[in-house]
Amino acid sequence: MSASAQGALSHCAGVRVRHGAKVAARHEARLLWAGNPGLFALLQAARHTAPIQRFPRIGWVVTDPVLARRVLNDAACFGMSEEGGVGHLWAQLFGPRMGALFGGSRHAELRARARDLFTEEGARTLVERSQGEHYRRLAERLADGETIDVADAARVLAGRLVADLLGLRPESPADDDAYREIFAAGERLARLAMGTTASTVLPAERIRRARLIVDDITRGVEEGYRTAGPETILGRCREMGLDLPLTRGLATLLAIAGTETGASGTARTVALLHDTGQQADLLADPGLMPNAVREGLRVTTPAPVIGRAVLRDAEVGGRLLRAGERVLLLTYLANNAVGPFDVRRAYVPQTRQLWFGAGRHLCLGAAVARTQIARMLETVTAAGPYRIIGRRPARRVLVPAYASLRVRAA
Repeated sequence: MSASAQGALSHCAGVRVRHGAKVAARHEARLLWAGNPGLFALLQAARHTAPIQRFPRIGWVVTDPVLARRVLNDAACFGMSEEGGVGHLWAQLFGPRMGALFGGSRHAELRARARDLFTEEGARTLVERSQGEHYRRLAERLADGETIDVADAARVLAGRLVADLLGLRPESPADDDAYREIFAAGERLARLAMGTTASTVLPAERIRRARLIVDDITRGVEEGYRTAGPETILGRCREMGLDLPLTRGLATLLAIAGTETGASGTARTVALLHDTGQQADLLADPGLMPNAVREGLRVTTPAPVIGRAVLRDAEVGGRLLRAGERVLLLTYLANNAVGPFDVRRAYVPQTRQLWFGAGRHLCLGAAVARTQIARMLETVTAAGPYRIIGRRPARRVLVPAYASLRVRAA
């Protein structure tokens, strides 16, 4: 092949990659806007500001990954249990003892006692036990020429995972609707946290509604607490001597953390791989799977904002943050500043796993999330390339997501 022909092919490939990146970015922007217009507006406003900037009524906003990690790693100066942190929200629902579990020695003990459930090997065992047969059925349907809804499947799979971890037993374990309801209940509770960007103080009526949802989510926790085995979170809570009210709080936290973020990242990564045209790269080289999973999590960043309370005066990025102030880490911007989705992108040390947080609060279920996304990508590509034949964004949700993402083997 002549040099001019090679140059032409290279140019065409570059145009295709740039076009795919634009298509993917448009769909991601629609998800952000439809799911949470307030979040979308904040991200747009902060996109071109300094790495750390003070916003009226909101507090300090950080968009730089290195500075964000600096805050997350400094538990002495930045906390979760005070106004501005997610622990403050949970303390209002379950009392101050629940808020205290977001820091200190009890928090460290809880993570240490549960860590073996979430190792790479533990994650593979958990996902296969709770979801393996479901992935196989999805792959068979695609191979038979059927259309599957990846977003709906991700919600069902998330519900199955939570039920397994908590030792819950739906009345009809084979019925996917039981697991859709687990997901939907968590989604309803998470939605009540919308609008807490400026303040994490919840109105009394919202707390009342939240507690009704909690009663629904945890209706099987009491039995599970008595009977669940040591391979479950409920069993570990019982072994640690945590009482039932605290266990209900942790179960509720897990029901949200294990459903919305996981389902969002899974379906959106399937869409990114398709929209950018890079499923061909993955099919040609399955060894790129870890890159595809990492890039999907980086670009989607299912937890796009992390809040912290400033506990004592601290300097971050040359700015002095005073005790009593709040700081928002816009992890979505920090991660996406690297560039668009690219399955051939090398590991970026600045972002590392910032989509999972950092420091002592790094997401305990990180390996589970990676395993779930990899299993879904393996499923939709098992019969070769796939195409998206319809999609619809979820509206008014805490975590941007697809309400529907219909795919078919190409």
